[in-house]
Amino acid sequence: MASMRTAGRMFCAAAQAAATPAPSGRWERLRRSKAGVWCGSLLSDYKEAFREMVVSAWERPLKSSVYLSLLGGGYVCFHTKPDQSSFEAALLERSNQLGLLSPWIRNGISDGHIQSLVKLRNEGRLRYASLGLLSVVYRADYDPDATLYEARCSNLSVPWRELPQRVLDVGFTGCWWTLDSKMKDYDINNDEYKHLPGHLQATAPPSPQQVERNERLHRDSWLPLTMEDKEEERKPVDKMENVSEQSQIKL
Repeated sequence: MASMRTAGRMFCAAAQAAATPAPSGRWERLRRSKAGVWCGSLLSDYKEAFREMVVSAWERPLKSSVYLSLLGGGYVCFHTKPDQSSFEAALLERSNQLGLLSPWIRNGISDGHIQSLVKLRNEGRLRYASLGLLSVVYRADYDPDATLYEARCSNLSVPWRELPQRVLDVGFTGCWWTLDSKMKDYDINNDEYKHLPGHLQATAPPSPQQVERNERLHRDSWLPLTMEDKEEERKPVDKMENVSEQSQIKL
């Protein structure tokens, strides 16, 4: 009886093996494995999602354009955000620009901002943080290599809610905006004009007529003098002298 059951099982297994064709090669065995089936289903899902995305973009072009613009803008902002080395290079360049000027003509706001940044950098208190689409530079209380208890104790560290108050500059699209704004008119010392009246402190750009008039006067200043004009000026003077001489003779 047991031998008959064993023979029956062998017969069923042989029939099942005959019904299922054996894999023809390594690629076929890999495709029918668990990992192959999982990868195939994953690719099928991605294919279906991509097809639905294309159909949705075709049906709603305006919405798709807005999404593509946002994605493209985010990609550009992420790859053009400045790093810490660019901030140090920009700070060194601005410091050199101010160093070429006399202290009497430097802008007080620009000079004070650059001097404070240079001091923090020399003390090792400048910190750089990347926030994805932009970068920030903020000040810390201690140098990272300091071994003081206040600098190492985590309970005495500065909380994150105070970070906006410590931010010194924001880097976005390849520029450090605070540094550029502080360096505007860095070669104009406004303290020199604070004693002048109000109408002299405020200046306005000249009008096109004034610019044209100034250019014309500048061109005329380079023209050579002609003797004819001097002779014409002398003729009335000579006539007056002759009239005065004749009147004296009659008298």
